[in-house]
Amino acid sequence: MNRWVIASRPKTMTAAIAPVLLGSALAYYEGAFDIITFFVILIAACLIQIGTNLTNDLFDYIKGADNNNRLGPKRAMQAGLILEPEMKRAIFIVFSLSICFGFYLALLGGWLIVGIGLLSILFAILYTGGPYPLAYNGLGDIFVFIFFGLIAVSGTYYLYTDYFSINSFILGSSAGCLATAILVVNNLRDIDNDKAYGKNTLAVYFGKKFTQFEYLLLMIIVYIIPIYISIDLGNKASIYIVYFTLPICIRLIIDIFYKKNSMLNETLEATAKLLLLYSLLLSFGIVV
Repeated sequence: MNRWVIASRPKTMTAAIAPVLLGSALAYYEGAFDIITFFVILIAACLIQIGTNLTNDLFDYIKGADNNNRLGPKRAMQAGLILEPEMKRAIFIVFSLSICFGFYLALLGGWLIVGIGLLSILFAILYTGGPYPLAYNGLGDIFVFIFFGLIAVSGTYYLYTDYFSINSFILGSSAGCLATAILVVNNLRDIDNDKAYGKNTLAVYFGKKFTQFEYLLLMIIVYIIPIYISIDLGNKASIYIVYFTLPICIRLIIDIFYKKNSMLNETLEATAKLLLLYSLLLSFGIVV
């Protein structure tokens, strides 16, 4: 099982869990929370995340981006742990399971949720696969912000309430910015290897300085959003508990400007942890 754990990349699960927490917390605040719906959304979101990771492992290996020069953690196919036919079967199984859980969500949310679910799977594949892979053409950051932020949080909220709200999109922006920040660290670390193998991320297009300041801007936005949410919910002071994570953020910003190459693996992992902690505290602040 260890090879499949490596392939599924459990440390990235924060990107799937965080939006569900935020959308559910906002729904709870409005008296629309349901525990069964929460767990079904959470399972479906994690399955799509795992399917995305497996797909990335497959296509990055095929395209040569995952190679022995790569500075990040080893990938399953790169390390020879999983063969291509096995990986393709696993991708089919995981996405099929996500659709099974999606049937229940479709009963709640109708065709709109069907569309969101199918688009999520489609773009999970197109992220590194297909004739115009998003991650190889500078569109990865936009994809992550939209699907792991705006759509994930507002879609979760919609499943409880049957409508969207401005706050669900604002909260989605916070999750999207932090999820994108994880990708930014990854792209900064791999900039030289990606350039060599034709993976044209924004970091490759615009360089290291741009990437560092992109990370800084994302973090600034993330810590402005709770102020808006607090004011909009009637100056709800409990939301400011999220600022206990600010020292972690400052440390990470310093790291992004001074750490290089494989040292950024620690920054990558810490950014993923920040996403989960930030979402937990912000959700707690909304609920209490």
